[in-house]
Amino acid sequence: MAFIGRGMLAGMAGTVVMTAFQRLVEMPITGRPDSYAPAELTEKFLPVTVESIRGRKLLNYSAHFAIGAMWGAAYGTAAALGLRGQKAINTVFAVVYGGELLGGSLSGFSRPSEWSAQDWAVDVVDIYVQAQATGLVFDRLLAPKS
Repeated sequence: MAFIGRGMLAGMAGTVVMTAFQRLVEMPITGRPDSYAPAELTEKFLPVTVESIRGRKLLNYSAHFAIGAMWGAAYGTAAALGLRGQKAINTVFAVVYGGELLGGSLSGFSRPSEWSAQDWAVDVVDIYVQAQATGLVFDRLLAPKS
């Protein structure tokens, strides 16, 4: 259990890094506006609706960090099974990102087949930054001593 809990913390730290990367690097380069996909995902699958702009931003950040914690739990699980470093990061990225794409497509939430090359690049790079940061934080700061 220590691996999963620490993984969740690492995933939330990875989300902080990804959010900073988006705000300071990716969005100024691409001109992309804020995304409310985490809030939209939450509203689609849970009995949650928000009316105010403030409420929407709060829901968005809450969902954003919950998704990051899920990525971290996946990394913690991989670490508990003996994977660490780039092998773990790349494995978790492939499995979880692939699952997100498939789930989004099957549920009708997202349509990756209609994305532009820039949409793909932004999505992959932003999430890979999160995966890298999660692995780094877990392996260097939070990994249980074996």
